[in-house]
Amino acid sequence: MSHKSGFINIIGNPNVGKSTLTNTLINKKLSIISPKSQTTRHRILAIDSGKNYQMVFSDTPGILKPAHKLHKSMMDFVKTSFSDADIILYVVESNDHNIKNSKLLAKILSTDIPLFLVINKVDCIDQQKLEDEVSHWKKVMPNAEIWPISATERFNTSELKKRLIEILPVGPKYFPDDQLSDKSERFFVNEIIREKILLNYNEEIPYSVEVSTESFKDESKILKIYSVIMVERESQKGILIGHKGNALKKFGTQARKEIESFFEKKVYLDLKVRVNKNWRSNDSELRKFGYIQK
Repeated sequence: MSHKSGFINIIGNPNVGKSTLTNTLINKKLSIISPKSQTTRHRILAIDSGKNYQMVFSDTPGILKPAHKLHKSMMDFVKTSFSDADIILYVVESNDHNIKNSKLLAKILSTDIPLFLVINKVDCIDQQKLEDEVSHWKKVMPNAEIWPISATERFNTSELKKRLIEILPVGPKYFPDDQLSDKSERFFVNEIIREKILLNYNEEIPYSVEVSTESFKDESKILKIYSVIMVERESQKGILIGHKGNALKKFGTQARKEIESFFEKKVYLDLKVRVNKNWRSNDSELRKFGYIQK
């Protein structure tokens, strides 16, 4: 039997469940999840290797109108997802027909790449509403296969995965069987810490934060990790740390426990908070954090 492989690129509006779907399809949490938009900032490859196939899922940031250079870099990740796609999954949320980028829609409609329109969160609607959703999207994207799913409930996701394997082109393995992503260990540490901040804070703070791991030491019985959380203003630093450091300790403990689960090893996590003014609009800082590739 011929080996199949390909890049399956997942795009859509913020908070429609792209990251949850990615994690479900590979059966491991690689992409962080929160109820807030802009949770995913990078393009993350998630690799699923089977006996006769290798699927490389690309989880991308949600489509939005850029407000600063960080947003522009995030949208560049979405644009490049067309260049290497063998299959495109366009994910929408039931009850949401808003397409935020008409140029992107035109590009999707004109592509000859196999296209799947994935209606997520169908566990939240009744049968009649589901039929209405399918009918609507068949008119909007007549060239797409329509797939109603619930990523959180794993409804129809196994069937979707089987169908994706069916239409994968014949090709080689792009990555070793035991490789789960193109990202480094430090990247996942940074993302887990950022996820806990997203879950514990509101307003502007979660969007002004960037995390950098300065030291990652894998010793025989413990991982020793030293990370820095960057914010844009002194007032944000104080809120993140909290009274007597209690806020920092709370989300730091949450992050440490998830990092231990991710690496299946005991972790020592040291967190510091620093001010890095206007980093979201600074090209050199965005390049350092991996948002600008050139």
